[in-house]
Formats: sequence, C-alpha cells, structure tokens
Amino acid sequence: MRPGHLLCAAVMAALSQPATADVHIVPRPASVELSKGQFRVNEDTAIAFESGWPEAKALAAYLQSVLQPATGFAFRVSPLDKADVSANTIVLARLTQDAGAEAYELQVDSGGIRIAAPQAAGLFYGIQTLRQLLPPAILSDALVESVPWDVACVNIEDRPRFAWRGMLLDVSRHFMSMETLKKCIDTLALHKMNSLQLHLTDDQGWRIEIKKYPKLTEVGAWREETVIGHASKKPVKYDGKRHGGFYTQDDIRELVAYAQERFVNIVPEIEMPGHAQAAIAAYPELGNTGETLPVHTTWGVNENIFNAEESTILFLQDVLEEVLDLFPSTYIHIGGDEAVKKQWKLSPAAQARIKELGLKDENELQSYFIRRMDTFLTERGRRLVGWDEILEGGLAKGATVMSWRGVKGGVAAARAGHDVVMAPNTHTYFDYYQGDPALEPLAIGGNLPLDRVYRFRPIRSTFSEEEAAHILGVQGQLWTEYIATPDYLEYMAWPRMCALAEIAWTPQDLREYADFRQRLDTHTQRLDAMKVNYRKLDD
Repeated sequence: MRPGHLLCAAVMAALSQPATADVHIVPRPASVELSKGQFRVNEDTAIAFESGWPEAKALAAYLQSVLQPATGFAFRVSPLDKADVSANTIVLARLTQDAGAEAYELQVDSGGIRIAAPQAAGLFYGIQTLRQLLPPAILSDALVESVPWDVACVNIEDRPRFAWRGMLLDVSRHFMSMETLKKCIDTLALHKMNSLQLHLTDDQGWRIEIKKYPKLTEVGAWREETVIGHASKKPVKYDGKRHGGFYTQDDIRELVAYAQERFVNIVPEIEMPGHAQAAIAAYPELGNTGETLPVHTTWGVNENIFNAEESTILFLQDVLEEVLDLFPSTYIHIGGDEAVKKQWKLSPAAQARIKELGLKDENELQSYFIRRMDTFLTERGRRLVGWDEILEGGLAKGATVMSWRGVKGGVAAARAGHDVVMAPNTHTYFDYYQGDPALEPLAIGGNLPLDRVYRFRPIRSTFSEEEAAHILGVQGQLWTEYIATPDYLEYMAWPRMCALAEIAWTPQDLREYADFRQRLDTHTQRLDAMKVNYRKLDD
C-alpha cells in the first residue's frame, strides 16, 4: 500500500460542505449542547478580545491568521472596550471562575461566538474547537470559494482529563526538517495535545548543537549509511548513503517559540547511559573500551554505553546545562532504557567505581548515574523523566517515570508515589503496523490498529485515588528506524494520534469507539484540508 494520497475532486467537494447539526469534534468535548440555528462567518465578521489581556490580544491575531487563508476575509481585530459586539463578532473573553488552566467555554448563537477561559491555554483550545465547528475546508491554507462558513448554535463546556497529552518523535534515527516539526506541532495543537518529546540523541545520530562539545554534531550527527529493509533480514544490506543533520541552537529557540505560541511544550530527551554510540563516536573517552567507534548504521540495542566515570557524568551535565538554556520545559528526559551492562561488568574501571561507591551491582551503578542527573536537574528547578528501567536499582524521589514496557512499570511507580506518563508499547507505539504487514509499508513489527489504541485505559480500576492522581497522562511514540520521510511519519501517526488525543482529553465515561469512528469520518476531511498524509480508515 502506498502511504501517500492526493486531494481529489470528491474530497474537495466534501471539504466545502457547510456545518451540519452534528458536532464531530476530535477529541470529544466534556459537554456539548446543540440548539437550533447557526451563525454564519462572513466578510463583516470581527474579532474582539478582552481588554488589558495581552495573551488574548495575541490569540485574537492567531485566530485571524488561521481563519483568513480559506475564507479570504479580513476579520477586523479590536479590544472589547472599543468594539461593537452587538452582532457578528467572535469574542475572546476571560472566564471569571477558575475551571482549570486549559478549560474553556464556547457559545454560538445566531448573532455571534463567544469563547471564554480563565487562562490563555483555554482560549487557545476554544479556538481549536471553533475551527472544527466550521466546515473542514477552514483548515486549508489557500482560498476556498463559495463555502457557507456556518457554525451550528452550540454551548460547549470543556476541559482536559489529563495534563500530559503527548507525542514522542525520534529525530535521531532519521533526521526531520524544521518544516516537518512545525507541521507536526500545528497538527498536535489542533487536537489539543500539549507535549512534544524530541528524542534528540541515540546510537544512530546526535541532533542538537552543544557549543562546548562541537564534535557531538561534527561527528555524531552523521552516519555513513543506513540498513535497507528490516534489520532482522539476513544478510543485512546498506544503502551506502550518508545520512544526518542537526538542529542549531538558533533552530531550537525558533522551534520552542513556535511551539509555545501553540501551547505545546517541547520535552528534550538526551539518552544516557545507553543508546550512546553517536556520542562515543565523537568522544571515545566517554566509552568503556577505548575503541574508536563509528556512528551506528543499523538498528537495535547494542552494548556501547557511557562509562560511569566522574568525568563522563560531568560531561553530560555540561550537555544538560546547554539543553536547559534552550528548553524551558520543567521536564527533561534522560532516557535510561535498554542500557546493556555487559561492558560495565567487564570493565575494571566500572567495577572499581561500584566498589568505590559502595554499590551492589551494575543496576545500582545505573541508579547512581540517574540520581546524579536527578540532583543536577532538581537544583536547577527542573524534573527528571526517564523510561521505566530507571526504577531498577532504586529511583530518586522526584523522578517521573514513562512506562513503555506495558503498564507494569507505571503501576509500580504510581504505587511508590512517583508521577507517571503512560506510554506502553501495547497501545501507544505508532511505529507498529496498522494492519496486515503484507499490505502495509515496512514497519518495525507488532500490530496496533486504531481500535486497539482507542480502547487503552491509562488508569486502572484497582488504583486508589492517590495512585490515580500520579498518572500525569499519556504519550504516543514514533520511533523512526523505518520512518524515513515526513509523509510516512504522518501516515504512521494519524489517525492513531487522534485516538490518543481523545484518551488524553475526553472523560472516560464519554469515550465510545463507534461514536469516535463516526466523528473520525468528518475529521479526516480536516486532515485532508491540512494536507496530512494520514492512513485511510478501514471500511
């Protein structure tokens, strides 16, 4: 099956259909009350924002910018105290009662639209809902002629179920352009997702400029070739093409600012102590054998991990110091997964380090390594996040666990009083196949169809109220060993990410797959308008 698809005449006709009485919003809001009638957005419609609220002013300009391309309307923007809001106005107002930082209310009647929220994030999410209340063509970046821009009269009260609504994008295995990342942020924002974890370092590439250690990108950002086909197929074949790239610190600042404007927090991930070969290729003294290694050219877990010497810990803390300067995120991800301990077991230096620190074994040495990073981050007002292997050997009190090997690690962490992001491979690994592998493009393995994603429940019925409170939210993973292009990235992400967005936002008692699937038929028209290369829905 070819992952790409083109907008055809039938699709464009569907995109131009007026809003119906049904409200097909994804993710589904907490409360929707429909009434008779509709409001038509036209060339005279104005936008008014709460006076004296700078964030509302900025969001009014944003609303103008996203409505103008498809409609061609100017949308005069002015403060509420200077605007005539008696009719034909979209009002962005402050909600006096505090329903939560991301909550909003949206009312539509025949005279106009009012979006109100206690904080700017809520206003932004109200705007995303308004975009979905309009005909799907509103999401086009080009003028769409002869569309009645009607919005059904409705009263919506909405707020998210979880605070962490995320997606991981691995840019280490395959580098992705700034344009691709920005489109990804825009698509996440439409679905009220608020976190993008960038997997910036791994065996196959180091993707972030660190000024103190330039070889990390001069050497570590480039591999000589990439495996062709699946790495499990023998003999392994390679394409002979150099692959690489990295983000300058200016790139990162630009991307962070772009994401902040769309209320998406970028969480950087710097892998340690495993998945370290690209860094060791740049600075061999960081390894355990003294051997000069290449940047890794195939996939899978390998034995080359950072040594646990004080100099290496300080090196990585220097790296984190620059990372903290670039990313305002409270949460900083340090990996911690799949750290094979064979080299530590064979290394006289590692064994001496274990003895020197009074540790029991290599697992406790990794725990020591992680605790050093936790202390470093905590002292700077940040919080460490790591994959569930960081539980092994003991875990620092303030660390947050991202549970990927099923949900067991998350359950154990929550019961031990740690915050948790549920990211199990059983339900959130979007590098898995979506159907029959014989009919799908090459993927890493597994099988994760849309309905299985949707049926994931992050909170177990056996959790106490206190344990459930430790579940921060959910995250979908896009590991890119076999995802080499932006089109294929979108094909693997959407619409499965739509399902995850609803898990993250919508109250559990309102989630029902048949209802979601029906709304998705309309929602894919929006993805068409945005030129998102999603996988077509099964009949």
